[in-house]
Amino acid sequence: MNLGPIYIVCVGECESDVIPLLQHELEIIFGRPVEQGKPATVALPGDAFSPLRRQFLSPAILKRLARTVPRQERPLLGVTDVDLYVPGLNFVFGEADPSHLIGLISTYRLHYGLPRGIPGKALFQSRVVKEAVHELGHVFGLGHCNDPHCVMFFSNTLGDTDRKGKNFCSRCWGKLRQR
Repeated sequence: MNLGPIYIVCVGECESDVIPLLQHELEIIFGRPVEQGKPATVALPGDAFSPLRRQFLSPAILKRLARTVPRQERPLLGVTDVDLYVPGLNFVFGEADPSHLIGLISTYRLHYGLPRGIPGKALFQSRVVKEAVHELGHVFGLGHCNDPHCVMFFSNTLGDTDRKGKNFCSRCWGKLRQR
């Protein structure tokens, strides 16, 4: 696996404390530097918004990232605070395009059901990290895992996200090291 930096950019708006959190956590988990991309913010494509759904089509955002961010600034993780969907699903927490080495996560639904105060903030941050690691796992060629505690387990609900860990199971970690 290439051990160059992982880059992060905001897509549209993103919460100010999310990027530093991800830089710190992803450096630990992946054992490689995590840097803010240039540009640090990429505009949401207007054609990605569905007025009927009031959501943004994540493949259109991935396409914008592939056109906007230089190839040398990849692998890349885009972070946004808008609600995402793909055709056939009501919503997604994120999506990846391994062929372009780009992942995308949304913090929009990661706030749902949170208690107020510090416990809620800690749970939100945990969800953000898990979704980022999950999408980067796809960027690096991993598929979904059957282990409900592995970060590569498919999250259909926030309960799935809350149950799984932020790390790869030994099987997925082995596959990741071979790449």
